[in-house]
Amino acid sequence: MKRLHGGPDGGPALRWDFSVNANACGPCPPALAALQRADRSRYPDPAYTALRQTLARFHGLPAWRVLVGGSASELILRISQRAARGGVRRVWWPAAAYGDYGHAAGVAGLQRCDRPDRAGLVWLCEPASPTGQAEPLLATAPRGLRASSAWWVLDAAYEPLRLSGAPSLGPAERDALWQLWTPNKALGLTGVRAAYALAPVHARDEVDALEAAAPSWVLGADGVALLTAWTSPGVQRWLADSLPVLRDWKARQLAWLHQQGWTCLPGDTPFMCVQPPAGLDLSPLRARGIALRDATSLGLPGWWRMAVLPPMATAALATALDGCGVGA
Repeated sequence: MKRLHGGPDGGPALRWDFSVNANACGPCPPALAALQRADRSRYPDPAYTALRQTLARFHGLPAWRVLVGGSASELILRISQRAARGGVRRVWWPAAAYGDYGHAAGVAGLQRCDRPDRAGLVWLCEPASPTGQAEPLLATAPRGLRASSAWWVLDAAYEPLRLSGAPSLGPAERDALWQLWTPNKALGLTGVRAAYALAPVHARDEVDALEAAAPSWVLGADGVALLTAWTSPGVQRWLADSLPVLRDWKARQLAWLHQQGWTCLPGDTPFMCVQPPAGLDLSPLRARGIALRDATSLGLPGWWRMAVLPPMATAALATALDGCGVGA
């Protein structure tokens, strides 16, 4: 079960990485400062009591509903395995989606099915990756289905990076689902692995079971520092200030892409799916320190996922494409 991701590939460092869905305004200075202050000489509290209370206050929830994890991928794997142990046999995820949903299903022995109402575990992501679009199922599924005994999990990794649109679900509806939060993307600190889940109001026993299934110290000092900083006013102000910058960069990038004849899917995030006017060979671009993400492994063959980067990155991409014979 080979997993494919954007970002580092074992070669020389990338100069302009269009393949990763991270906030290109980052790294967030106050979050980075919190990481530098982290005490790495001691184990964290294995129960993460203070961290869970901090995250609970941030979301206005009781602390028992907060489950910390080593990353979103780690939580995806742990939830899939827990669902399988509880008797779930079938899982559903969108046709275009993050590959770790399928990887975790394979590890847990779950079978993919073609209808969410027949699945015991349902994965959703909004705004979605790779498209950055709304998840139609959230608007059309009956409320009773969302609140059913099945595991419904909403991956909210890109909600903090929303540039347009609005969430399909209100707070009361979200209380019926599991929610995954991965702040490292929004803070431009993807190398720090840390995430958390918010449990539905009816799932206290499952939170206990998922905690019992975690390795000891699933988060190190860096992860604790990142998630604690995430809730601070200074970090949230920085994030809010970064969104207009990203909107401007996206508008400029889209204007250039359209001018060059690229097809771009609409979306609400600082990344998008694109098609060039001619075939695209990544090797010459990679040699120039530039990477895009082939969206085939994300369920969209023939498309590329492209992050929004500063205008100088778009200029570098234009020069590289001209050198590869894929310019205007």
